[in-house]
Amino acid sequence: MNTPGKPVGRSPAGLVKLSLLVGVIFAGNLLTSGIIDGIEMDIRPSNEPLLHQIIMISMAAYILLMAIPFVPGVEIGLALMMILGPKIVPLVYVCTLISMYLAFFIGRLVPEKSIINFLREIRLVRAAAFLESFSGLSADQRLRRLSDRSPKRWVPWLLKHRYLTLMLAINLPGNMILGGGGGLALIAGMSRIFAFNRYLLLVAIAISPVPLVLLIFGDRFAEWPI
Repeated sequence: MNTPGKPVGRSPAGLVKLSLLVGVIFAGNLLTSGIIDGIEMDIRPSNEPLLHQIIMISMAAYILLMAIPFVPGVEIGLALMMILGPKIVPLVYVCTLISMYLAFFIGRLVPEKSIINFLREIRLVRAAAFLESFSGLSADQRLRRLSDRSPKRWVPWLLKHRYLTLMLAINLPGNMILGGGGGLALIAGMSRIFAFNRYLLLVAIAISPVPLVLLIFGDRFAEWPI
């Protein structure tokens, strides 16, 4: 609810924060494209030291970029696995885990009050009021309130099986419209309805199909005629 007598509008602070957020996402997309272009190089004994440096820098950037919502950082990992083959798969898998855990932790650490204030500053008053109604509630209480306020057909089932739902969303083609892996992990953390130990196991399983396929069949893919 709005404070009586207080004008409703986008505050300058809110516009600045929104601009910074959009700027970070835009810069993340540009940086992702630049890194992918940079790792597409010939692999020769003469450039092996340079290649190792590029891989380490790419992995560090991959962890950070993938944790940012709406930034396709996962493409860096896929590009490295396709270029370097099965030998790089374990490293990419571990870095993906770290990134997904990092985004979840950040979501847990962001104060709900800050999110509510930000939503109000950019005039998303209903979203702010909806989020505020969950302040101070336990995970079970949040789930019950979400079920009560949601359409009865599908949402309660999705909430009841939220770990399976999140696992499918992480592997859903085109999930970038939902924020990508980092965005989904961030939202999961902010929601406070996912137990951390179960989330760890969920992510470890959810991101394993592509690495497993490349680890087992990667050399065969390289032999296929194009």
